[in-house]
Amino acid sequence: MHILLIHQAFATLNEPGGTRHHELARYLTERGHRITVLAGQVSYLTGREGSRKGWLVKDAPEPGLEIWRCYSLPGWHRSFLLRALSFISFSLSSFLVGLRISNIDLVWGTSPPILQGASSLLLARTKRAKFLFEVRDLWPAFAIAVGVLKNPLLIRASEWLERFLYRHADRVVVNSPGFVEHVRGRGAGVVDLIPNGADARMFDPKATGSAFRRAHGLEGRFVVLYAGAHGMSNDLDVLLQAAARLSRYDGIAFVLVGDGKEKPSLQDSSLGMGLVNLQFIPPVSKAEMPGVLAAADACIAILKPLEMYKTTFPNKVFDYMAAGKPVILAIDGAIREVVEGAGAGLFVSPGDPAALAEAVLQLVADRRRGEAMGRAGRACLEQQFDRPLIAAKMEEAMQATLNDRGDRPKGRQAGPTRETT
Repeated sequence: MHILLIHQAFATLNEPGGTRHHELARYLTERGHRITVLAGQVSYLTGREGSRKGWLVKDAPEPGLEIWRCYSLPGWHRSFLLRALSFISFSLSSFLVGLRISNIDLVWGTSPPILQGASSLLLARTKRAKFLFEVRDLWPAFAIAVGVLKNPLLIRASEWLERFLYRHADRVVVNSPGFVEHVRGRGAGVVDLIPNGADARMFDPKATGSAFRRAHGLEGRFVVLYAGAHGMSNDLDVLLQAAARLSRYDGIAFVLVGDGKEKPSLQDSSLGMGLVNLQFIPPVSKAEMPGVLAAADACIAILKPLEMYKTTFPNKVFDYMAAGKPVILAIDGAIREVVEGAGAGLFVSPGDPAALAEAVLQLVADRRRGEAMGRAGRACLEQQFDRPLIAAKMEEAMQATLNDRGDRPKGRQAGPTRETT
């Protein structure tokens, strides 16, 4: 099977950012499939361009996998307008590049950004290939909820496009059970739940992370780590407030690893608050992340206290579980069910710095409890969310999409959702 993946924010294991798609692609190529990726040239996490520039940059990092870096306008961290123009430029350039690629069996589109879903559908129809549409976030619903998207005309246009893509996809894949009702209610036919997860083989729960601790002066301290995007949705101001509440405890250190639009503002706030117990560290590649997580005693996952975010299954939580670390979870809803069901961490109310600080103190006071949570999370990950298990389900969904002769029901009257975990 020749699969064309269109994903502006595609990141390899040697780059910072989410690597779900590179990990899935590696599994699929090992199974004999061919993957061509149309990706952007600007990191969604850092906003910086790659070292190789040009209208089109091609790379073949592994047998069976080709990555074509298509032009996209830089500067998307600077404003909403530039971000929108970056999405538009990539959708146009990826479509034009996609026309050059032959013998495609399946087009794998992914959202957000939703505009690349439109170019994916158009390419699939042009190439007479099947169209599998993967929904990683509920866009534009999330953008509306967080206040990024406010213009009524843009909202209506975005919601129309969302429904159009759901109705015309041969199959819709979602990565969280919280998304199923939303996409089915807006016209999706066949829906597969293929959740986020992590590759247990990448992480050693027994590792100590001593090199990372030495490099950043963390020896002998209880390290509370956040790894990921520093954006509007991540509510990291609350984490800073929790650190301020614990500033009198010399043995506790907060470490934020990553990048994003809000990072400069967060750094200014930390400096103004005099947070000597908190440090910001630049983003690292996924290949380096196991060493970073190994240095942590507890890991934080946090989002703004919005109703829509109760639907999410954040990737970072599964990385934390794979590393055998207790999770301090400031996100309610679907992911809370996983963490509490596994006994893998502590839930705290989103938006509550006092509760977040108290959870840290509980784990400091009872190290064995935290270690037991880490072991429980690792066991749950291995049993339900290990990357090979998830990749096998994705391959199954793709094969089923190819075998579908087009006589399935469309829209709300479609058959039942397949929930694969």
